Amino acid sequence: MSLHKQVRKVTTHVLNAMKLRGEKIAMLTAYDYTLAGILDKAKIDAILVGDSASNVMSGHETTIPITLNEMIYHASAVVRAVSRALVIVDLPFGTYQGNSKEALFSAIRIMKETGAHAVKMEGGREILESVERILSAGIPVMGHLGLMPQSIHKFGTYIVRATDENEAKKLLEDAQILENAGCFGIVLEKVPASLAKKVAKERKIPIIGIGAGPDVDGQILVLHDMLGLTQEFSPRFLRRYHNLNQEILGSVSSYIEDVRSHDFPNKNEQY
Repeated sequence: MSLHKQVRKVTTHVLNAMKLRGEKIAMLTAYDYTLAGILDKAKIDAILVGDSASNVMSGHETTIPITLNEMIYHASAVVRAVSRALVIVDLPFGTYQGNSKEALFSAIRIMKETGAHAVKMEGGREILESVERILSAGIPVMGHLGLMPQSIHKFGTYIVRATDENEAKKLLEDAQILENAGCFGIVLEKVPASLAKKVAKERKIPIIGIGAGPDVDGQILVLHDMLGLTQEFSPRFLRRYHNLNQEILGSVSSYIEDVRSHDFPNKNEQY
């Protein structure tokens, strides 16, 4: 029997065991109680409370504006809905870069105030001190390499990363640095499939891809994108499993029509 079908509670150890057994890890984002509960009921392996909440929940153009307090709010709601999945929370921009003491303070706040199980951070060697400091407190850390949305103003574009030799070499080195530091896994975003395959083969920890091809240890998508709630974002790696945008639009339109035509509520829908 597959390991993910046996376990009642997914931990970082379970994810590592899944990699060893060649079982793919399924992850999605969530930001609220209701949808997180549905994901957990479906037996998703891990839920990322992503700083993508800045985009899909708050309407910002980038992930940069979301605050630590806002991340704690979203993560707390998700954790209350979950009994099985591993819940990982993004440390938002400005809460860990360049200041390892602030990084530890931020991570501790997330763990204490939300009940989440781990944090995620973008970057490699440049954030190593912060990673090590958080890990020294017993807080599990997931890394994030490749396209790093919090550094969008540095990159200037959302194009595929690590297509040239120097950047690919740095990514490989950073993945090793994060593993050696003690990270339990790494998200690879929007990098060539061949490079992602190499990282997954060389590293002992789970490598989770988003736009990184099929030869990694698992996949993650933004829930609102894969359900078709958002329509503006259509990268090549996104597979839409539904078109809830149109379904909800149709339902609301029908409700409006029923109210205005005096069809709702009818005799069976009143006291």
